[in-house]
Amino acid sequence: MPVARTHAIALVGVEGHAVEIEADIQNGLPGLLLVGLPDTALREARDRIRAAIVNSREQWPQRRITVGLSPASLPKRGSGFDLGIAVAILSAANAVPAASVDGIAFLGELGLDGQLRPVRGVLPAMAAAAASGFRRVAVPQANAAEAALIPGLRVLSARTLSGLLGWLRDEAPSEEADPVQVTEGGAEPAGAPVSSMTPAAHKLDLADVLGQPTARRAAEICAAGGHHLCLLGPPGTGKTMLAERMPTVLPRLDQAAALEVTSIHSVAGVLPDGCPLLTEPPFCAPHHTATKAAIVGGGSGMIHPGAASLAHRGCLFLDEAPEFGRDVLDALRQPLESGEVVVARLGLIARFPARFTLVLAANPCPCAKGSGSQASCECSPAARRRYLARLSGPLLDRVDVKVEFLPVSRRELLSDRKFAEPSAKVADRVAAARQRAADRLRDTPWRLNGEIPGSELRRCFQPASSALVPLERAMDLGQISARGVHRVLRVAWTLTDLAGLPRPTADQTSYALALWLGVSG
Repeated sequence: MPVARTHAIALVGVEGHAVEIEADIQNGLPGLLLVGLPDTALREARDRIRAAIVNSREQWPQRRITVGLSPASLPKRGSGFDLGIAVAILSAANAVPAASVDGIAFLGELGLDGQLRPVRGVLPAMAAAAASGFRRVAVPQANAAEAALIPGLRVLSARTLSGLLGWLRDEAPSEEADPVQVTEGGAEPAGAPVSSMTPAAHKLDLADVLGQPTARRAAEICAAGGHHLCLLGPPGTGKTMLAERMPTVLPRLDQAAALEVTSIHSVAGVLPDGCPLLTEPPFCAPHHTATKAAIVGGGSGMIHPGAASLAHRGCLFLDEAPEFGRDVLDALRQPLESGEVVVARLGLIARFPARFTLVLAANPCPCAKGSGSQASCECSPAARRRYLARLSGPLLDRVDVKVEFLPVSRRELLSDRKFAEPSAKVADRVAAARQRAADRLRDTPWRLNGEIPGSELRRCFQPASSALVPLERAMDLGQISARGVHRVLRVAWTLTDLAGLPRPTADQTSYALALWLGVSG
């Protein structure tokens, strides 16, 4: 009997790889053998697939069945191969025409009753299928809207295995069977989806942060240039309030960024129901008890993205930052530089995008009263130094803007109301500054000032000599590192874009240097 072939997609991180499924039926002791580096969930598919085929009123071959997944060196994880394996077995048994499954990538989990259940990572899998030359894909109906985001694909969505088999056989749909729906990919879904990890934008406004004009200005600068922010101050001064309002001044994601962000959330299994495409910048605020794997990604078996990747193109907020494990915080040092997380396992390397805006918030000391509070601090100088030393120097060296919050009096709160601007007005300035940066970086792979490598800053975007005088003085005094100089120059370019100037002057570099060294609100 000839070998039947179908295709599926294996995910490694957010990268998909085409997998050929071969089914061979020979005389011998009845059984199903899976080869090709399947994981535990995939080995258990033998019983699921058999029950699904039988309960779909199909004949299970009572012979020896061998199913091979190639390339054999690529690890296959998860239950998304169920549908492709079932169709391959039925095709090998001549229950499904071989020509009807040619050129289709199958992805879906099978229930014991033959229902098709949704799986994770459909969007990156469909993108990989389109890149591999497939023009038709078969997915569970619950994943149809997500799969249809990829242009050039014809999406076949079904609720049951029997319904899909009837379509492959070109049978007239019966009244009992669920018909297969055919959708052309590339259409943007209706509605305005919002990430489940973003605070409710209609309830939050930057104007709520009263008495901290310097901090509001710092948030605008970081949003405009993609810079990292550290907030230091006693409780109740507005650190968390400011961080939660950062997404309200960020522009909506463009189509490419939205697909990238949605792919990460799809792989992680946190894509909101009824929201196939995320168009708002994500906001992720993990608890300080989070592990290193929860922040940067990892896990035994299938590798999942962490909070750093879930915040891609958005904000990663670490409240009470000194309470996080030091190894957890230091694990962010590489993603802050490279914009991606690389998780290495034996025989497997997964890469997750992680181009986020980091916002750290910390109290000045363990008792949280600090020197600026009217209540006296109960901590010794050594205790304060140990507490803040949990934020390592190399990590803070990568933070572009540092702001200290001071307690605010009632008079300051009332007087600042007339100066606090709503998020919509600040967002307009942020969008205009980002557009100026994008125009300047048109012929480069970068779009924000915070993404420009230091070597390119020196080569192509060097300010005038007079603008570098404050930085040269700070380097002579040992106040700033060479990497800090690059950070300051990036912020100076963002200040220039916000001001609508062609090049940074000494005013921009001086202000950027003050933000890097730390200013009080």
